[in-house]
Amino acid sequence: MEKNKLKAVIFDLDGVITDSAAYHYLAWKSLAEELGIPFDEQYNEKLKGISRMESLELILKNSSQGASYSLQQKEALAEKKNDLYKELIRQISPADLLPGIAGFLKELKENQVKIALASVSRNAPFILRQLGLDAMFDYVADAAAVPNAKPFPDIFLAGMQAFGLQPQNCFGVEDARAGIEAIHRAGMQAVGVGTPEEMEDADLVTTTDELRLDLILDKLGMEL
Repeated sequence: MEKNKLKAVIFDLDGVITDSAAYHYLAWKSLAEELGIPFDEQYNEKLKGISRMESLELILKNSSQGASYSLQQKEALAEKKNDLYKELIRQISPADLLPGIAGFLKELKENQVKIALASVSRNAPFILRQLGLDAMFDYVADAAAVPNAKPFPDIFLAGMQAFGLQPQNCFGVEDARAGIEAIHRAGMQAVGVGTPEEMEDADLVTTTDELRLDLILDKLGMEL
């Protein structure tokens, strides 16, 4: 049987390229404490891979006043969290790249495979610049222009369509269940970065420092 040819790889950002999740946690925790809402690292796991407004809604669920906030108030709170986050991520540098990512991106470039970013973070372009990676990515999906956040496939479809490709010629790389679901709903195969328990629905489970193009192609039944 003829194998599908790999033309593009579409990456999530947080937990795949760099781990800025800690900065999200600190910003949300600061906001929650100001509002008198309990918030810890365990509850923060529920926010993984979803949008800013969806994250805020989950936090407000733990407040007796949660239902009383207007949309305008919620938008102001989300903006406040984002301002805190942007202040924290100013310290991100190339040293914050996760192990193996720089080498894997280089390998993709050397094999003329297109590289796209599919992150729900509206700060993704800034983070890429901080990491010194903006020139490595051929396309960065605009989270603000995507109608539906993960687990909907919109943001992965945007990356695929930017190159004029079909799902069978791409695969996605994610570290969140919602992201794996989004990749599959886009019709692509999914490489999950994390534990087998967390990434049980991925087509291949690995770690960033084990990302090797030949191994992935073999596991996914693809070729260059």
